[in-house]
Amino acid sequence: MLSDALITFRETLEAALLVGIVLSYLIKTKQTHYIRTVYAGIFFGIVASLLGALAFTRIAGGFEGRAEQIFEGTTMIVGALLLTTMILWMMRQESHLENIQRTVAEKVSSARTTGIFLLVFTGVVREGLETVIFLAAANATSAQVSIAWAVAGIVAAIGVGYAVFAGSRRMNIKKFFAVSNILLILFAAGLIAHGVHEFHEASILPTVIDEVWNINPPVASDGIFPVWHENGAVGGFFKILFGYNGNPSLVELVSYLVYLIIIFLFWRTIEVCAAKRSVLKGDAV
Repeated sequence: MLSDALITFRETLEAALLVGIVLSYLIKTKQTHYIRTVYAGIFFGIVASLLGALAFTRIAGGFEGRAEQIFEGTTMIVGALLLTTMILWMMRQESHLENIQRTVAEKVSSARTTGIFLLVFTGVVREGLETVIFLAAANATSAQVSIAWAVAGIVAAIGVGYAVFAGSRRMNIKKFFAVSNILLILFAAGLIAHGVHEFHEASILPTVIDEVWNINPPVASDGIFPVWHENGAVGGFFKILFGYNGNPSLVELVSYLVYLIIIFLFWRTIEVCAAKRSVLKGDAV
């Protein structure tokens, strides 16, 4: 679904921007003899990510019953926390591209072959393994990861990364990350609530109130879910992307709202700090 494309797009774009900046810097400084090292880092980073995905799948496939519910709930919570740390880090960057460029310049300028390889390799592996965890969490909420959507996200990210560093800078990356951050915050909140639901199923957390409300339309006699049912065409889409639940327990609802409130407070704090920095810079000038 769209959530799979959004996840792979964001994670692949991070890696694509890093690789693009490294290549641009090497070409600009006439150190093209290191380009092969960059490609080697990309290749081995992808291989390591695939091996990590295989290991994760093998481990996840070995759980059944209550153990499976605990594993899926834990995966969702961990995925949400990883997404949150990434989102908060992105919020603190006044200019994401400039920050990456500065970091790459500092590392590449003093690095040799091994340093450049590790810079690219770790960048690709980090994004790859995070993608595995995020998609596993999405898989637990939607029962099946859409390979087509996931691949579409990867292809789109590579295209954007190439366009940015091929000279086309019309896309405002900073605004894009701001919009996608909002979508990912809602997605992470949904993961938190779904993780709590799995812990309900495993009898680890109490529901307090089983159903705060139930707005799911009745299922048809032939077993077909209505469009707005949480398992229907539209309701199911919002369930996967934003954590929509037609009959949430009290603990699920509270966890969803508390997460959004905490993120909002962090966001406001970051904006206030950024505004103060801007004022101080203006005074300094």
